[in-house]
Amino acid sequence: MASGKGGTGKTTLAVALAQAFGARLLDADVEEPNAHLFLKPALSVEEEVYRMVPSVDESRCTFCGKCKEICRFKAITTLPGTVLVFPEMCHGCYGCLEVCPEGCIEEGQVLLGRLYFGKAQGIELAYGVLEVGEPMASPLIKALKERFLGRDGLQIIDCPPGTSCAVLTAVRGADFCLLVTEPTPFGLHDLRQAARAVRTLGVPAGVIVNRAGLDYPELYPFLEKEGLPLLLEIPNRREIAEAYARGEGLLAVMPELKSSFEKLLEEIRR
Repeated sequence: MASGKGGTGKTTLAVALAQAFGARLLDADVEEPNAHLFLKPALSVEEEVYRMVPSVDESRCTFCGKCKEICRFKAITTLPGTVLVFPEMCHGCYGCLEVCPEGCIEEGQVLLGRLYFGKAQGIELAYGVLEVGEPMASPLIKALKERFLGRDGLQIIDCPPGTSCAVLTAVRGADFCLLVTEPTPFGLHDLRQAARAVRTLGVPAGVIVNRAGLDYPELYPFLEKEGLPLLLEIPNRREIAEAYARGEGLLAVMPELKSSFEKLLEEIRR
């Protein structure tokens, strides 16, 4: 479940689909997860996730600079008599450990974030929370999928907004990607980017239009031109927004959508 544009209704629809089918839901928006606010699960698992950063034993270092040369992200540098490591810039590629001729660089650890798991309303929910100040969400999303993405049954991944590496990490390996958009200039602009990003991964995609009925007809010719099937439209109704503000799900307002979701799932499988 991806969108490009934030605030388009991704989480609203992901939660509603999980409720309709009793699916496992992974909230991969680790910078600001909010699916748990609607489901209110009883949490049973809290797991800390760490990422590797180099730790240098300067007593054995010859300050040759090979670690500096291999690092594309400028996360480590050598000066006369010292080595500086910048953990915020490190991508954990292990390149510096591999090229160090003295073997004086070891694995250090920095807290990346935490993973949570719980059950509510017949739904299994897993989500991650990125540690404050951590710049990269992708490693935590990868850890979330490795830990909680099962092999059987319907599983829904609620992606972060945008089209960055974090979104690609969440979408990679999926059987199908639902692109949520809205009939507005911003919605169409970001849908173009999201569709292009998903296509690079080779994941088939279809579109759900939220807030359907807004006066912006340019969206639909784009879907036809790009061969993106329109799978479902959610009407632009005030009571949906009011329910969202109260922390209620979409099905609480429109229970008749469950039959539409069943047709949606059939079309995706087809």
